[in-house]
Amino acid sequence: MPCVSAIVTGRGTGTEKGTAGMDHTDHVALLRGGIPSGGGVWADLGAGAGAFTLALADLLGPDAQIYAIDRDAQALRALEQRMQVCFPATTLYTLVADYTRPLALPPLDGVVCANTLHFHRHTEQVVRLVRGCLRPAGGRLLIVEYNVDQGTPWVPHPLPFRAWEMLAGRVGFAHTRLLVRRPSRFLREIYSAVSWDAAQDG
Repeated sequence: MPCVSAIVTGRGTGTEKGTAGMDHTDHVALLRGGIPSGGGVWADLGAGAGAFTLALADLLGPDAQIYAIDRDAQALRALEQRMQVCFPATTLYTLVADYTRPLALPPLDGVVCANTLHFHRHTEQVVRLVRGCLRPAGGRLLIVEYNVDQGTPWVPHPLPFRAWEMLAGRVGFAHTRLLVRRPSRFLREIYSAVSWDAAQDG
């Protein structure tokens, strides 16, 4: 069970959603620009088997606490095993739950939603709920999504960057920044972005 390997995982549904051909280094690169420092309390929503949870652990270091939340209990068990091998000093909590419903979490320094928001028709409602999990001053929301306008059966409600930028503003984030754009074999392009509130420099 190598730590740096091609982790092709479903994010919340058990199906592959566009990380084919990507490995741990790629996942880290997608998130790196949105994480200002190590440590803190973060959550990965729709974590699946944890490709991006492991990237978070790598970037945040052993002082972090990470909550991995998904409806797939089997995927979370696989994540727990991999985390023990790769990042045993990082505190991981797994929670079998639907993150579109209220969750009992501490105030979070950051949240990752990677390849998961495009499953929800009422995306703004979901993002408002997620934003409510962040600490009031300076919490960050990182997303990884497809930079496409047309939906597919596997990406029914795509969220291209320009749409995300507008949505993030509507729910109250003062700043949104595009981080990384990468070609995708599944759809044309995948991107990462970070949104944060006015209390933080960025």
